[in-house]
Amino acid sequence: MSKRALQDELDAFFEALTSGEERVVTKSAFTQARKKFKHTAFIELNDDQVDYFYEHFSPHSWHDFRLLAIDGTMATLPNTEVIGAHFGYWHPQAGGRCPKARISQLFDVLMTMFYRHKISIDARIAPKDRGERSLAGEHLVHLSFNDLLLLDRGYPAFWLFSAIGATGAQFCCRMSVDDWNVVKHFLCSGLTEQIVEIQPCDSAKKACSERGLSQAPIPIRLLRIELPGGEIEVLATSLLDQERYRYELFKELYIQRWLIEEDFKAIKSRLEVENWSGKSVESIRQDFHATIFAKNLAAILAQPAQQVVREQSSHKKYTYQVNMTHLYSKLKMTIVKLFLAANPITLLRMLWQHMTRTIEPIRPNRSNPRNERVKRVRYPMNYKSTA
Repeated sequence: MSKRALQDELDAFFEALTSGEERVVTKSAFTQARKKFKHTAFIELNDDQVDYFYEHFSPHSWHDFRLLAIDGTMATLPNTEVIGAHFGYWHPQAGGRCPKARISQLFDVLMTMFYRHKISIDARIAPKDRGERSLAGEHLVHLSFNDLLLLDRGYPAFWLFSAIGATGAQFCCRMSVDDWNVVKHFLCSGLTEQIVEIQPCDSAKKACSERGLSQAPIPIRLLRIELPGGEIEVLATSLLDQERYRYELFKELYIQRWLIEEDFKAIKSRLEVENWSGKSVESIRQDFHATIFAKNLAAILAQPAQQVVREQSSHKKYTYQVNMTHLYSKLKMTIVKLFLAANPITLLRMLWQHMTRTIEPIRPNRSNPRNERVKRVRYPMNYKSTA
């Protein structure tokens, strides 16, 4: 979570760590040292804490399924030749070329008894040319038979459905009308729902063959959903039992996918993942996976505090929740102390007090349409903040 000039961050970090004011490490020494460090350390740490979360907490489920979503976004990178050559360039209509990376994550969109999970189970940063479906396929190693995966309309593909089925998991996704003849025929039929069988085309057979996947026809259930504005969308699901999984469940089910969009907003706007601290490919990967680790740690720490906040606000007009932006701020200089402390109870108690006192109301049924004219925040490497 480095935001300022590198030397300022290092001085503040060691001052908080040692309670001294002398310079301990120069930015040159830090830059050289991080070249020997692998970003995979943060991936392993995150895997450990995600496993801990599911072992020690009591997450809710949707009809006995863990409810997950996959989605992706683009990230702006420092404009250097090395980074551009690795991740690829975006060529806008106006202005010069800009290095971009594709980010993808597998995200838990459900909630414990009192709080949204907000857990990124798996996150990846890859060159811009890597497709969302390709990265989605890499996330599938984390699925099991008790998972239900939500996907947006850019993801459906025969090979991906086959790959999800191979894990034993189920799916529910929004379908594009233009890309699927079975969807066109379903809409023309006027039916509310229908079970159909999709056949692999030649390109789908090739994709399945390359990945060692079954090419057998796949039965799916199509559902016609009318949105509040009158727009019609079609959902496809592998949950074929119409009595156990009634039609009325699916409109609210698919809306749950929006939580992954909110998480990307937090990663970019609150944690400022695009405010990179280095100009090498490895430093980009370090920053990204460190951000995911810190975000998940904050979410896990907030789970028990949220139970207290909810109980304390039970008599109020609104239910309240932990202010995550404030928690991210407090974690910045605390996270390493948690690793180094022989007994972190005092630090955890301090964080607990901040979480239970700094809260915000949950206002249901609020609608905030996306403002397409909002100017993106940029973080030039040569103009780092001093605050």
